[in-house]
Amino acid sequence: MRERLPVLAAALWWGSLSAIGFVAVPLLFAHLPTPALAGQTAARLFEAQTYISIACCACLLLLSKRKHAETEEKWAREAMVFIVLGLLLALLVQYGVAPRILARHNLKLWHGAGTAMYAAQWLCALAVLWRTAKPGTTPP
Repeated sequence: MRERLPVLAAALWWGSLSAIGFVAVPLLFAHLPTPALAGQTAARLFEAQTYISIACCACLLLLSKRKHAETEEKWAREAMVFIVLGLLLALLVQYGVAPRILARHNLKLWHGAGTAMYAAQWLCALAVLWRTAKPGTTPP
């Protein structure tokens, strides 16, 4: 069971980014009466997503450190950069970009930057999932 935790954490991270960013938030803007209401609700979803990202990345960092120290697992070495980069992107979007979007300060610029960083985080999570789920990286 413990050998499967990195795959589970990576799948939760990537899946939650996908579900919120590509399904839930677009549905908010399509179905809520005003863009302002959709934006406020989306901000809360993205905040919850940040906490999910932090938890998954912390779990992956702890598991990769333990795995790397004990068995020299290849996934741990390959995924470390993507885990740290994804975590930094999540924190930067939440605490650097989101407050500027909510304040409507140069909205087009900050929304574009936030979207690009969210997409980069999604790619980092996908890279981690790809490496942790690679055949032969976890025993049956």
